[in-house]
Amino acid sequence: MNEILPRRPLVIGAKAPIFSMRTTQGMRTLTDYAGEWLVLFSHPADFTPVCTSEIISFSRMAAEFDAIGCALLGLSVDSLHAHLAWVQAIEREFDVKVPFPIAEDPSMAVAHAYGMIDETAASSATVRSTFIIDPEGVIRAISAYPMTTGRNVAEIKRLVEALQLADAEGVLTPEGWRPGGPVIDADDALTATSLPPDWFFRLKEEKAS
Repeated sequence: MNEILPRRPLVIGAKAPIFSMRTTQGMRTLTDYAGEWLVLFSHPADFTPVCTSEIISFSRMAAEFDAIGCALLGLSVDSLHAHLAWVQAIEREFDVKVPFPIAEDPSMAVAHAYGMIDETAASSATVRSTFIIDPEGVIRAISAYPMTTGRNVAEIKRLVEALQLADAEGVLTPEGWRPGGPVIDADDALTATSLPPDWFFRLKEEKAS
């Protein structure tokens, strides 16, 4: 693999470290995703209940991510053989086909590069990280969950949509925003000739697409 290992923790706005990994659907590199959004998510181990629930949910929503121009890429330190067996078991037992690749990271090189685990860690037991990477290869959002708690896949998709809207229309999204809902115009306070009492929080309808 040809990873670039950063010397300090990744932050929002940083360039995503380059990777090249074997996956259940062949080799994948970061450059394969140039020009589209990517959700890179890791899980502690194959054939574990919380991770299985997440893979099933990502699989069921994969078409929705695809519809907004966002690819999915799973990752764990388990071997490619384990990934393939797990994917086959999920399809056989739950009638869910996993349409996106799951990458192996047996050396933990990518996990270290992305700060998913500490460089001195001996195992990947706490790895459940999510990175949203934009079409320019910039990290736009980062989240980390404990081993005991599964992520909300619908929330991850909502976050991608909010980032896309912010880029397209130069707006902010309030708490609980959903596609089509009211947004915040960040320039209101700067362009107004006289500031209204509620200048610091003014909602407006999203532009019709």
